[in-house]
Amino acid sequence: MLLLQVPGQFLSLFYTDRLGLYPHVDLTSQKQFNGGIPQKGNLKASMSKARADINYYIPSKTSRGLAVIDWEEWRPLWDRNWGTKKIYQTLSLAHVMHTNRSLTVEQATEKAKQQFQVAAKSFMSGILAMGRTMRPNYLWGFYLFPNCYNYGWERSDYTGQCSKEVRRQNDELLWLWESSTALFPSVYLQIPLADNPRATLMVRNRVQEALRVSALPRRSGTAPVFVYMRPVFVDQNKRFLSQGDLVSTIGESAAVGASGAVVWGASADYDDQTSCEALSSYLSSTLNPYITNVTVAARLCSTFLCQGNGRCVRKNYNTNHYLHLNPESFRILHVQNRYLVLGRPTLSDLKTFSRRFTCQCYKGLSCSPRTQRELAKALMFSMKQGLYQKAHTLNKAMLDNRQQDSITKDTVKKNLKV
Repeated sequence: MLLLQVPGQFLSLFYTDRLGLYPHVDLTSQKQFNGGIPQKGNLKASMSKARADINYYIPSKTSRGLAVIDWEEWRPLWDRNWGTKKIYQTLSLAHVMHTNRSLTVEQATEKAKQQFQVAAKSFMSGILAMGRTMRPNYLWGFYLFPNCYNYGWERSDYTGQCSKEVRRQNDELLWLWESSTALFPSVYLQIPLADNPRATLMVRNRVQEALRVSALPRRSGTAPVFVYMRPVFVDQNKRFLSQGDLVSTIGESAAVGASGAVVWGASADYDDQTSCEALSSYLSSTLNPYITNVTVAARLCSTFLCQGNGRCVRKNYNTNHYLHLNPESFRILHVQNRYLVLGRPTLSDLKTFSRRFTCQCYKGLSCSPRTQRELAKALMFSMKQGLYQKAHTLNKAMLDNRQQDSITKDTVKKNLKV
């Protein structure tokens, strides 16, 4: 949750008015901006403005971060512009009929579809190419892409799987996956999914589909997946996600193979002192400890199982195995607004990782999963080298600096047991 209008941040979020001249229609006023539909937009002028926008919002040419383009008014595939977005089909058809009155409705529709999709591709792939060229150290992609459209969780037979038609349409967007250097699917939850195992199915399959399309381009490495989530529910923004909901979103995404999560919040979610204080309490009591748990567990698994050269992912994506610390081996302390993890893994902890997870190598690295015998040797070596003792000493020094004797039971906010 950032002040994204401020330039030079790690996360740069480009809305419709912050990057180029995005053609779209205001559905309330019906006013058309920049031509309204992609095929009537001025691509050259848009790219010129986009260059200035990128220079403004990401002034450093060497900094690193995420660049997310949030263009949601239309979708680049004609058939996906349903509901209120059908206006883009209507305007596109009218544009063709106006320029060639001799065409039948069927002929005009097919021509409108072709023109729309070609122009949409030009706007989207063009802006990604410019971003990659100007700021190559940023990871560029579009928010909500890819999507799985796996709604219908009220049905008794809900599996969360993306339909064959959705996967086929996502395959049509190969040009987009080839142009993107990161993917940003959304796993926002609605109230019916609160503490509901179907939330897990929804998230699991959305992330899995993102991972699938990231592997479609023929290149040496896949684009990383960063999952968008909210700490509150979409349809009840004063209710925070429970720890179980966090397992279904952040925990599920990490275990399936996502590279990270973007925790997004709207200003309307925290618009008074009460809501801001509630957020502060939620962060310290629930969200931050859980993020600490998953982050440390993921690093631990990567270090031991994948030799630090890859990330741990489930052997079978459709299981309920998570990257969580064993509460009998670790404690998470909340001290002076910092989160400290105390403990070290046992051989049993590492064997559990080995049974449930395998390794996805980082680009250009080898990371074959260690055998259980190799894990035992690695654990013994780390203990001999004093790596965990050093970590413990470092933690102790940090506590000493903050008057260690002031740490009481009240400062131990939570020992996560998930």
